Amino acid sequence: MIHAASTEERERLLADFIRLCEIESPSGRERGVAQALSEELRGLGIEVDEDDSAGRTGSDSGNLLARIAGPEGAPTVLLCAHMDTVPLDGPVEVVSDNGLLTNRHDAILGADNKAAVVTILGAVRRLVRDGAPPAGIELLFTTGEEQALNGAKAFDMSRLSADFGYVFDHATPVGEIVLASPTYYSVEARFRGQAAHAGIRPEAGHNAIAAAARAIAAMRIGRLDAETTANVGRIEGGTSANVVAERCYVELETRSLDAERASEVVTEMVDAIQEAASDSECDVETSVQRLFRGYRLPRTAPAVEVAAAALKDNGIEPSYITTGGGSDANVFIPAGLNVVNLANGTERNHQPDESVTLEALESMLEVTVSLVRQAALVAAQTTLGD
Repeated sequence: MIHAASTEERERLLADFIRLCEIESPSGRERGVAQALSEELRGLGIEVDEDDSAGRTGSDSGNLLARIAGPEGAPTVLLCAHMDTVPLDGPVEVVSDNGLLTNRHDAILGADNKAAVVTILGAVRRLVRDGAPPAGIELLFTTGEEQALNGAKAFDMSRLSADFGYVFDHATPVGEIVLASPTYYSVEARFRGQAAHAGIRPEAGHNAIAAAARAIAAMRIGRLDAETTANVGRIEGGTSANVVAERCYVELETRSLDAERASEVVTEMVDAIQEAASDSECDVETSVQRLFRGYRLPRTAPAVEVAAAALKDNGIEPSYITTGGGSDANVFIPAGLNVVNLANGTERNHQPDESVTLEALESMLEVTVSLVRQAALVAAQTTLGD
C-alpha cells in the first residue's frame, strides 16, 4: 500500500525543512534548533525534557526527549535524529528547484540530519492528529553527533523504555538499511624537534614536520581492504620557512567493520610514528582514542524486520548495506538498545553541494509513520502466535 502525504503535509514538511536548515546549528550551537523543536512538540501537547548533558558535551543545549503513550501492552519505538551539523563555511538559504533542495551559498545545506528531524516531526503530527498512535513513541534529538557522537554518549540510556528504535542518519537512497558499522579510532601525534636557522645552521635542527612526513609515508592510507580504511586528516606545524620546524601536529583515523583489524591498523600507525620520530631525533607524544564501537545486525533482528515491512508498505524494496560511517546507533547498540540506522535520502552530506529532494522527505515521512504502525502489527501477530 503506497501512502501519499496531503498537500498540507507536503507544504508543512518543506516549510519545516527550510526553517530548521536556516537555523544554523554546528556542533556546540544547537540551542536554536532545540528551542524550535521544543515549541513545535509542545504545540502538539507533547511534553519535552532537555537533559543536563550540555555541560559535559560543550554544547549550548542538552539532548531532547519526548514521549507519546501507546495502547497498553503495545511496544514502544524510539525515533532518533541529531540536531547538529558539521561547521558551516557560509550562511544557509534553502532553494527549491523542481523539488531539489540545496543551499544557495557555497556551504552545506544541513540535511544531515535535519531531513530526519523534519520527517520525524511530520510523522508525529500525523499520528497525533489521527488519535492515539498504535505503539508508544520515544523521540530523542541529540546534540554533538558530528563530534564523535558526544550527545548520545552523554545521554542517560536508562531513561529510555523503547523495545527497539531507529536513527535516520545515512546519506544514501531511501530504502537502505544499515546492518553493520565500523569501530573507529582517532590517533593524534605531537612531534617535537629542535628549532634552528634553516639557512645558517640547519644541521643543529631536528625537523618535526619532516619526522611527521616520514611517519605518514610509512603508513598505508586510504582503503586498506573491503572493510577497513585509514586517513590522515590534519597536519600543522612550524613557524616560518626560514626556521627548522620544532613542532608538528598530525591527526589520523582508522575504522573497520572488523574491530580487531582496526586495532591492528592503529598499532601500525603508532609504530610508524615512533620509528619516524626516533630516526629524525625528535620526541613524540601519541594519543589513541576509540571514539565508537562497531556493530553487526542480522536481517532477522525484529527492528530490521519491522523496517523492511515499513519500506515495503510504501512500495520501497529494502536494500541491506554496510557502512564506513558512524551514527548514534554506534552508541545505542553496544549499550544494549536494539536500533537500526536507516538511510534518509540525503545526498553528498558534509559537502557544499549537499542536497535532498522533497520526494525523499515525503517518502521518509511515510516510512516513519509505517515504522510505528508495523511495530504494533508485528507485536500483535507475535502475541497471536504465542
